[in-house]
Amino acid sequence: MDIQSIVEADILRSIAELYPGHPGVVQLTPTKKEFEGQYTFVTFPYTKVLRQAPAQIGQAIGNWLLENSSIVRAFNVVQGFLNISIADAAWLEILNDIAADPSFGILPKKGQSVMVEFSSPNTNKPLHLGHLRNNFLGDSVSRILDAGGYDVVKTCIVNDRGVHICKSMLAYKLFGNGETPESAGMKGDHLIGKYYVLFDKAYKAQIEEMVNQGAVKEEAEKRAPLMQEVQQMLRLWEQGDPETVALWRKLNDWVYAGFDVTYKTIGVSFDKTYYESNTYLLGKEIVEEGIQKGVFYRKEDNSVWIDLTEEGLDQKLVLRSDGTSVYMTQDLGTTDLKFQDFHSDRQIWVVGNEQDYHFNVLFAILRRLERPYARELYHLSYGMVDLPTGKMKSREGTVVDADDLIQETTDAASTAADEAAKGKLDEFDEAEKKALFQMLGLGALKYYLLKVDPQKRMQFNPAESVDLHGNTGPYIQYVHARIQSILRKAVAINTIAGGTVAATQLDDVEQQLVFLLSQYPQRVTEAGTNFAPSYIAQYAYELAKTFNQFYDKLSILKETDAVKLHARLVLSKSVGETIRKAMGLLGIDVPERM
Repeated sequence: MDIQSIVEADILRSIAELYPGHPGVVQLTPTKKEFEGQYTFVTFPYTKVLRQAPAQIGQAIGNWLLENSSIVRAFNVVQGFLNISIADAAWLEILNDIAADPSFGILPKKGQSVMVEFSSPNTNKPLHLGHLRNNFLGDSVSRILDAGGYDVVKTCIVNDRGVHICKSMLAYKLFGNGETPESAGMKGDHLIGKYYVLFDKAYKAQIEEMVNQGAVKEEAEKRAPLMQEVQQMLRLWEQGDPETVALWRKLNDWVYAGFDVTYKTIGVSFDKTYYESNTYLLGKEIVEEGIQKGVFYRKEDNSVWIDLTEEGLDQKLVLRSDGTSVYMTQDLGTTDLKFQDFHSDRQIWVVGNEQDYHFNVLFAILRRLERPYARELYHLSYGMVDLPTGKMKSREGTVVDADDLIQETTDAASTAADEAAKGKLDEFDEAEKKALFQMLGLGALKYYLLKVDPQKRMQFNPAESVDLHGNTGPYIQYVHARIQSILRKAVAINTIAGGTVAATQLDDVEQQLVFLLSQYPQRVTEAGTNFAPSYIAQYAYELAKTFNQFYDKLSILKETDAVKLHARLVLSKSVGETIRKAMGLLGIDVPERM
């Protein structure tokens, strides 16, 4: 039963009857919380056509609905807003439909495929806080699109070659003394990250020494011996030098092993991983194709460019004068390769907003090249994440590693949960406590990063994220655990939360809960359309908060009316399952007990 569609149809009928010859377009919105009702119809747009005051139009339509609609129970008019209340029988029918549908909120297949590329780590350092926002966004958007009926492919490209990789390789070669993750007692990605920082310190020391001897800083940065060695190492790698390639493989394998641990911890996986070392030469054929088509042009020094001034993007280099690729060349080839592999109807890149210009150029070039997929490319741009201490800088070793942050948030969650439980966690054994605290810590971290609009720069506060009383993951997780506790107690007194709910009178808060439940499929659609997990986060919080209002206002297990008791248990179970599904779209697990 789609209440909104029924009411919209009834309003159209009322306009046709009350105002013949004035067909309209009707779209309802949820009623604001300060007014009574569930749906609102705005009458202002009809004032000029119907030559009546907005409130007069609302009153006339409201009276017509009371007399002729099967599901409208009451209405009120506030200026040009007609607020409509729905009859209990309609809400009960909705509740029964939801309770009987285990796939509620999972939309029919659309027959369209979407590729989501995210993570994009570098093999010279571990994943950090910025990577977490990237991974959580990409994973959640993939889950939301999947629930929305799309066939989703999750991909990752690993930046495993280039100057930045050679920096950590050279530092390890110079200072490593055969150290391994096992001998260091470190994850492989953390170990290699250590050498990236060591390189930067040694490199800066060389620059400072050269400047003190009279060199210009910019020249010193280019001529410093360490930078010269890095450039030589990159050339050796590109030439396939066995010793250099062997070192590269060994260090990268350590990093991949470290990444795998982190990905498993945060519950992120990929259908296919691409490696820059395999794709960086792709795109040269595309450049040649573009020259033949007149899309690109050569300059006198033999470099190849494209003029995108008509798109407001200036001129862009796509091939150096020595014939070597730039990032844009590589991305042209990789995008073609991904389309050949999966033929996705749409490709989405989850990449920070510092790359906005790059993707504008990439998409413009692919349109000029008339690629069949070029009109369905989207850059899901997101803002950086800061800590209360300020911006992170990986070269200086001030980055907050993802593993450390996960542990810090887990520790904070365990402290908060212990304080709130007041001894109840004594029933848990150590393994159960550990699992619960990790679930709460990850829930806190993911929810805090996902509840904010992706495009906004944000600050992450670990202590604030684990608050059990605010708009946080642990708060919603706690509400789910509370619902499961109610359902277990119901079983203990031989009362079930299944079957069809009989006709009964509903309290306002019960109506609001059913209304929120009915909104879930629409919220999934909206979140997918806008690639916005924040929509789902806000919905989950709103649902959990409204359930707590219901729990505080009405008795559930002590209700003496058997029909009301049954209705409240079915409602509670449906809310719990919908919270679990919504949080699942954010990649967050919910506990059965706390």
